[in-house]
Amino acid sequence: MTIGAVDRTALDQLRSRFTGDIILPDDPGYDAARTLFNAMIDKRPEVIAQCASVDDIVAAIRFARENSLEIAVRGGGHSVAGKALTDGGLVIDLRRMNRVVVDPERRTATVGGGATMGDLDRGTQPYGLATTGGRVSTTGVGGFTLGGGSGWLDRKFGLACDNLLAAELVLADGRIVHASETENPDLFWALHGGGGNFGVVTAFTFRLHPLSAVTAALLLWQPEAGPDIARAYRDFIMAAPDEVGGGLIYFTGPAEDFVPPHLVGQLVCAVLVTYAGPEDDARRAMAPMLELGHEGELIVEVPYAELQSMLDDPPGYRNYWTAEYLDAFPDEAIDRFCARAYDMVVPSPSQHVLFPQRGAVGRGSADYPIPWRRSPWCVHPFGLWEDPADDERGRRWARDMRADLQPWASGAVLLNFIGDEGQDRVMASLGQENYERLATIKARYDPDNIFHLNHNITPNGAG
Repeated sequence: MTIGAVDRTALDQLRSRFTGDIILPDDPGYDAARTLFNAMIDKRPEVIAQCASVDDIVAAIRFARENSLEIAVRGGGHSVAGKALTDGGLVIDLRRMNRVVVDPERRTATVGGGATMGDLDRGTQPYGLATTGGRVSTTGVGGFTLGGGSGWLDRKFGLACDNLLAAELVLADGRIVHASETENPDLFWALHGGGGNFGVVTAFTFRLHPLSAVTAALLLWQPEAGPDIARAYRDFIMAAPDEVGGGLIYFTGPAEDFVPPHLVGQLVCAVLVTYAGPEDDARRAMAPMLELGHEGELIVEVPYAELQSMLDDPPGYRNYWTAEYLDAFPDEAIDRFCARAYDMVVPSPSQHVLFPQRGAVGRGSADYPIPWRRSPWCVHPFGLWEDPADDERGRRWARDMRADLQPWASGAVLLNFIGDEGQDRVMASLGQENYERLATIKARYDPDNIFHLNHNITPNGAG
């Protein structure tokens, strides 16, 4: 008997040696198990393998290959293009493998491949330690790190991949391998920006840094003030110490106590300043921004894990986002950036974002396949809306933002910040030399391109 394209006997054999759960389309919980962050994605896998161990992952890969099922790998499920699912294939769902083990003496954390940033941040917080994480707690550690990993702490502590010390992977042929600077160093290099192309990462080991608390300041202005505020912010952040992060953001004013009534439900221009340290130090560092006559203000000193949860993006919305990294941000670029904010879907949780880099980001290894780290600026139109009628408007706004800033674009981009934008975009983002080197490594570890639901790197020799 077959179920869809899968033989029932084969499924029973898989279940017999599986410690997690096998979920099929007719099972209770199937729709919940296939729901992703982007509500636009409506894919129906034939099998969802909710893995609870490394052996489960090995069994799931072998089952998929023996039954000619396309494989998707799910961690946090935040891919805007829905790469964590496959129509008619098998999903390796890692979310149960989310354990975090901290060694406070060595200042390291070993993190399961299905952990979210919330799992990692809550695991390290009791020890007064942290590492660069995503900007929301629901982001998966795996996809975030393998793409490079940019967050609020990166100017101080570097990118997530800069703090990666080792990884364990299951390869396409079911072998379990380790990667570090001394063990499979070619694979370890590829994990610094090459994405999920090389295997299923079951565990990461990260370097941790002392951090007991962070301070965040959110300052609000009416959107007309945006160009002047952006110029002031540009000059401020380029001179700020590494402890300072954040961004310039246009968004819809929420109904919160710190938001003046006339800005609630309206487009606002905001500056978010994060500081890796206590509020007194933060206020001194951010003094130039506090003197610009803002109309709304929230300043808090909180544990890092709490900051991450405070900024979580709401689930259940339709999504589209992209990004462009800039080598310069002159006045003309500022004017174009600010003008395009008025094309956002408002009111909605959409965000029109400018992120700064430099600091430890720019000082990190130039050898890794992440050339975007050298750009001082990133623009990231991040669209979320409810009504399908807004789909075209939301996509057009994001694409127009990229087009507006092409004169200053580097061509490289953090692949986690984009969806399906073509193979040329992937190659340009990594750089030709890096791409060729990654393709050679891909051919060594996944010659049949089994792991292709990602920003794919075609193995050398695969045509």
